[in-house]
Amino acid sequence: MGRTRAFHSAHRVQRVRRATPLVSAVALLSLAAACGSGADAGGAVRTPAGTSSGTATVDTGSPAAEPDTTGPGTADTGSPVTQSAAAAPRCHTSELRAKIGRPSPGAGQRNFPIVLTNTTDRTCSVRGYPGAAFVDASGRQLGPDPKRSPDTPTTVTLAPGRSAWAGLTYASPEISGARTAVPEALLVTPPDERDPLKVAWTAGEVPVAGNESSVFLTVLQPGTGG
Repeated sequence: MGRTRAFHSAHRVQRVRRATPLVSAVALLSLAAACGSGADAGGAVRTPAGTSSGTATVDTGSPAAEPDTTGPGTADTGSPVTQSAAAAPRCHTSELRAKIGRPSPGAGQRNFPIVLTNTTDRTCSVRGYPGAAFVDASGRQLGPDPKRSPDTPTTVTLAPGRSAWAGLTYASPEISGARTAVPEALLVTPPDERDPLKVAWTAGEVPVAGNESSVFLTVLQPGTGG
């Protein structure tokens, strides 16, 4: 009887020993499955990197966008914008005063500056050639229109009281032998205007026909030409 109990006890111990490796293998398989599914050893699910406990946000690896610091109306520094100051409005005849400046004699030439001065309290501009015509006492033009010298026009901005001048040039009649006349006045028309300014002419005879009778005008430039 004693031997029988001892046999059965030994047999139970042997079954327990054989079952222990099987239980250990099952536990290892469970642990590996838990790690592969995001669970820890205690069975709790781990949160992947880049996610929150609520809605998951996938980390794409791209750097975060820089905040816009240009603000409304700020120019894109990648596309610079070049701004140019707006030109002053054109000077009208009624805003200008004309006069003939001091003559500058040359070799066989007579040179006179035609001066236009801004008489208003606003800034305006002139560009190019003025018109010019010698007239007699009745207002009839003497000789053809002056020719334009081959100059490059530029815009001249006239602040209040400032002036621009253009050169009036012709060959001395006593040298050229041109037919002459003595004008009463010189009519000066500002660029792009229709109404002239009348300036008394006191410089004597001018060529009106014949050889070398042409009168030339230059473009307006800053100053008085004196």
